[in-house]
Amino acid sequence: MHLIVWKSVRMRVFSRLPIGLAACFLAIAPVFATTLEQLSLADMARQSTSIVRARVTGSRNAYMGSAIYTYFQLQVLETWKSAPQTASGVPTEVAVPGGAVDGIRQSVTGAPELRSGQEYVLFLWTSRSGLTQVIGLSQGRFSVVGETVQRPASSELMLDRAGRPVEDRAMSLKIQDLHAEVLQSLRQTPGGAK
Repeated sequence: MHLIVWKSVRMRVFSRLPIGLAACFLAIAPVFATTLEQLSLADMARQSTSIVRARVTGSRNAYMGSAIYTYFQLQVLETWKSAPQTASGVPTEVAVPGGAVDGIRQSVTGAPELRSGQEYVLFLWTSRSGLTQVIGLSQGRFSVVGETVQRPASSELMLDRAGRPVEDRAMSLKIQDLHAEVLQSLRQTPGGAK
């Protein structure tokens, strides 16, 4: 009688084991969702190491560790802020997470889309290692369309500084108004506009 009870208990434990293991693996598995901190134009202007109006002239994909990046070459048309740590002060290549190498494709939600031949205003950040990226992922990329710049609303989860979810809004303004806002933000920053 005791043996039968033990077998039924043992069977229940083993039948639940795969579910328990699956739950443990899901709890410790990395999550690949993108959460963005909402940045204002003033935030991006102050935090960027450089801000440029540029045309994308080409791209290449390469691994950096286990991550794939697409490196876009830039023809800089105007410099609104320059990075003192680069030789010329203005980066001519920007790295965007995601791309394809040797048949392996990685994509990162929230990564800015750039197209060869298209003109953009880019808020860039260069790390100490020299890697230049668009600040705030898609938030720091504005497409130039005639005399206006446009940025669609981000569909990724976005949080304010207090960690509360907020809704992003599309932006469209005249390029000279964006430039004026950037210059105003830089004047209010210690070190000023460069």
